[in-house]
Amino acid sequence: MPLCAAIVNPHAAAGRAARLWPDVARRLESRLGPVLARFTERGGHAINLAGELLREGRDRIFVAGGDGTVNEVANGFFDRGRPLQPDAALAILPVGSGSDLCRTLGIPRSLRDAIDALAAGVVRLIDVGHARYRAHDGAAQERLFVNIASFGLGGDAAARARIASYPRAILQAVLHQQPKQVRIRLDASEEELSLPVADVAVGNGRFQAGGIQVCPAASPDDGLFDVTVVELFGLLELLGALRLLFSGNIYRHPKVRHYRTAGLSADSADSVPLELDGEPLGTLPLEITLLPRCLPMVVPQNQ
Repeated sequence: MPLCAAIVNPHAAAGRAARLWPDVARRLESRLGPVLARFTERGGHAINLAGELLREGRDRIFVAGGDGTVNEVANGFFDRGRPLQPDAALAILPVGSGSDLCRTLGIPRSLRDAIDALAAGVVRLIDVGHARYRAHDGAAQERLFVNIASFGLGGDAAARARIASYPRAILQAVLHQQPKQVRIRLDASEEELSLPVADVAVGNGRFQAGGIQVCPAASPDDGLFDVTVVELFGLLELLGALRLLFSGNIYRHPKVRHYRTAGLSADSADSVPLELDGEPLGTLPLEITLLPRCLPMVVPQNQ
């Protein structure tokens, strides 16, 4: 039986995680025994909590929070790029407003079903992205991501989503978009892309912003990122493309390009906002490398 702990973001999904936690804890403990709970108190706190729990010997860490909390816990699994406890695994409970990585990993949306699936689940090693970028204060920064990194509209919408719903944040980002000339170099490629873009998504997972399939061909353990480059478009074009965004057919759109790579660098003379796993953390320049199959995740047995 694993030594279980949970990191709970009480503010996730407008307080839903905190309201549901007592019932979730009872269900988890009925399947897995005692679960030590720790609650986040501020941004970045989950990174420290994960590290502390792993150093105490906890080897199954559940996350009750959104994609940003999952990102922090995943970062807490590593110290200077090395796993703190190689045998420990991370398990996501779908209580966030987006829970996008859950969709890629096949974790049920129903909490009751998710708990049953994860309690009987298996461990799958997934890839992790390592990003170097410019923080909002201008300092060079590094951070891991597990789902998607994006810049352009994705970064703008993530910032706006702090005070608005994601659909409204995306709409506002589109309405206020400005041409951003971006230079992109893919790993092991001599070709440099230089073009005005609306958005660029680097996907380890498939979904973003609560179900948009921005990288529909991505697999989190294949050793490659899927890169989706979206050229500038207007509001009417966005409305016409909604079906493609949610159906997994985004690459059929004439203004969308698709690449696969183990790394990417991007810069711009413009200020281009970026986000990692839904967290608006800074701007270009950005350098991303892939760390293959280094994060143990608990997934349902059929995944």
